[in-house]
Amino acid sequence: MKNKFFIFLLGCFIYMPTLQAQQTQTLTIEDAVTLALKNSDASKMADAKVLTAQSEWNVAKNLQYPDAKLSGQYMRLANADVKLKIGAGNSDSEDTQSNRSPSVHQLLLGQANVSLPLFSGFKLQNTVKASENLYQAATFNAKNDKEQLSIQVIIGFINLYKAKQTSLLIAENLKSAQQRVTDFSAMEQNGLMARNDLLKAQLQESNIQLSLEEAKKNENILNYRLVTLLKLPEGTTIETATPNFGLVSNQNTNLLMSRNDLEALRYQKKATENQIKVAKSKYFPSLALTGGYIALDLQNALTVTNAMNVGVGISYNLSDIFKAKSDVKLAKSRVEELKYAIDMKADDIKIAIENARQDYELALKKQEVYTASEAQATENYRIVKDKYDNGLMDTNDLLEADVEQLQAKLNLSYANANISQKYYELLTAQGQLTSAFNQN
Repeated sequence: MKNKFFIFLLGCFIYMPTLQAQQTQTLTIEDAVTLALKNSDASKMADAKVLTAQSEWNVAKNLQYPDAKLSGQYMRLANADVKLKIGAGNSDSEDTQSNRSPSVHQLLLGQANVSLPLFSGFKLQNTVKASENLYQAATFNAKNDKEQLSIQVIIGFINLYKAKQTSLLIAENLKSAQQRVTDFSAMEQNGLMARNDLLKAQLQESNIQLSLEEAKKNENILNYRLVTLLKLPEGTTIETATPNFGLVSNQNTNLLMSRNDLEALRYQKKATENQIKVAKSKYFPSLALTGGYIALDLQNALTVTNAMNVGVGISYNLSDIFKAKSDVKLAKSRVEELKYAIDMKADDIKIAIENARQDYELALKKQEVYTASEAQATENYRIVKDKYDNGLMDTNDLLEADVEQLQAKLNLSYANANISQKYYELLTAQGQLTSAFNQN
C-alpha cells in the first residue's frame, strides 16, 4: 500500500510541470501585434539596424573634430657621439673643452600635436550628410519591416481564428451526426429504417470525425507558429478574441500613399547624391590647422622646453585628379539606378493599393452573399428535415442538406474574418497599418 502511495505522489510531481506548461492566453489582434513588435527577433533586428546606422552617422560626425595626439619616448643611447655646433668662445682651451663630447646615454622626448581640418573640398560635410540620409533610410526601412511583421502576425492570427471556428463548427456538426446515428440505430432495430440508410449516416459521422481531427491538427500548427513568433512560453494556447470581425469601421480607404519603403529609397538616393560631392572633393586640396608642443632632454647635452608650434598644412594628391573622374561617374550611375528604382516602386505600390482595395470590396460583397446563403442553408435543412420526418425525403437528401448547412456556416465565418484581413492588407499597402493601431 505504501509503495502504491509513493508511486502516486511521484506521478503527481512528474505531471505537474506538464500542467503548468499548458496555459491559455486570450489575445486580440492589437495584443498580438504589440507582442510581436516588442518580443519578436524581426522587430529587434529592425531596431538594431537603426542603431547601427545612427552609430555610423556619429562616426562620420567625428571626422569634423580635431585630432589631438600625445606621445612620449625614452631611448637608451650607447656611446653616442654628440658635438654641439654652438660656439662658446675663441680661446684654444675653451674650443677644446667645448668640442669635447659629453657623456650621453639617454634621450627623453615628449610631443603634443593638434590638427584641425579647415577645408577638404567639402568632403567632410557631405560625408556627414550622406550618413545622416542613410540613417533616415534605415529608420524608414525599420518601420517598413515592422509593418510587414504586423501584417504577418495579423494573417497568422486570423488563420488561427478560422481554424478554431472550423473545429468548433465541425464539432457541433459531429454531435448532430452522432445523435442522428443513435436515432437511426434505434429505428433500424425496430424495423423502421433500412440498414443501408443507417450505414450512410454512420459513414457521414466517420467523415466528420476525420474532418474534425484534421481541423484540430491545423489549429495546433497555426497556434504553435503564432506562439513562436510572439515569443510566448512553449505550450501556450492562444484564444482569439474577435469581437469586431466583419464589423470594420467605415474608414477612408482612399488615403494618400505613404509607404516607408518608398521613403527609404528616397533617402538612399539623397545619400548617393552626397557621395557624388564626396567624390568631387578629390579635385580640391586639403587644408588643416596644426599646432603642437615639444619637450626634449638629451642627457648632459641639450634640453628643450616650451617649444610651441602652430601653422597651416596643405596637401594635394595630384593623382586624385584623374582618379576622381571614375568615382564621380560611379556615384552618378548609382543615383540613376535609385531614380529608376523609386519610379518602379511607386508604380508597384499604386498597383498593390488598387489590388488591395478591390480585394477589400470583394470581401464585403462576399460577406453579404454568404450571410444570405447561411440563412438559406439553415432554412433548407429545416424544410428537408420536416419532409424527411414525414417520409417525403430520403436519407441522401437529409445528409446533403446537413453538409450544405455546415459549409454555409463555415463560409460565413471565413467571410467575416476575411473582411478584417483584407482591410488590414489594404492599410499595409497604403503604409498606414502601424499608425492605424497607434490611433486606436
